[in-house]
Amino acid sequence: MERLLGLGIAPLAAGTVGLLILLKVIQRLRHKQNLRDKVVVITGASSGLGKECARVFHAAGARLILCGRDQKRLQEVVEELRNKNNEKIQTYTPCTVTFDLSNTSVVSSAAEEILKCHGHVDVLINNAGISYRGNILDTHVSVQRDVMETNYFGPVALTQAILPSMVDRRSGHIVVISSVQGKISIPYRSAYSASKHATQAYFDCLRAEVDRFGLQVSVVSPGYIKTNLSINAVTGDGSKYGVMDKTTAKGADPVDVAHAVLKAVCHKQEDVVLAGLLPTAAIYLRTLWPTLYFRLMASRAIKEQKVKEE
Repeated sequence: MERLLGLGIAPLAAGTVGLLILLKVIQRLRHKQNLRDKVVVITGASSGLGKECARVFHAAGARLILCGRDQKRLQEVVEELRNKNNEKIQTYTPCTVTFDLSNTSVVSSAAEEILKCHGHVDVLINNAGISYRGNILDTHVSVQRDVMETNYFGPVALTQAILPSMVDRRSGHIVVISSVQGKISIPYRSAYSASKHATQAYFDCLRAEVDRFGLQVSVVSPGYIKTNLSINAVTGDGSKYGVMDKTTAKGADPVDVAHAVLKAVCHKQEDVVLAGLLPTAAIYLRTLWPTLYFRLMASRAIKEQKVKEE
């Protein structure tokens, strides 16, 4: 009897695991969102990750509304997408709305213009942002405030301007591109990391509050991405950093990150971390063994300062 039971356990376990995997796949397929004909707004769409997101969501058949500060560059993206043919899925020529996200006084009117394009928004992707490199001792508080305006208050203002229309329709998905530095802080990134920590907290609260309306909220936190983010970063006195960091140069391909954003929307993923083993381990270390994490960051700060002085 014992031998029979022993022989039966392995197939039973394998069958159970297989059934669980099948149920998981079915659940994901049931919750998968079809983006064909959906109205998708992307901020910071003229370059970097925003531009790659525009390409990916356009190929998926979405009706895009591309936002940015430079109308000429936005129009170049529009022309590129207009010339791309997709034999399997009908694609649409994107609309554009030009405004400066860091100027929150104009966001409300920009949101009105966005809603006029198609009458509603299905997906809002808050992608636009700015980075920072600098020593806190040498950084003016106005620079800290400017980074917060672009990375935090801008997305918050746009989200809150679009949100009532989503609540009325009981439908909508809000995405924010945060960062691993929204979960952990590293030296000489104070303004950037602070803005991303605030972003994580705000959109976590938003997710809980709008769940009863059937809305989805996704926070996507990449590590380093191979874009011009570090080149365009601001320093302590507000000037441009102008350097491609080695970590950025070796970062993830923005095309891959864009596809991950698409997946987060399609599968309604709530919190997505796109980072390697060490950054992911650091997130857990910060929670489980903070003293060690603080020591490691202090050591990193000393090493980076020595490199700058050499």
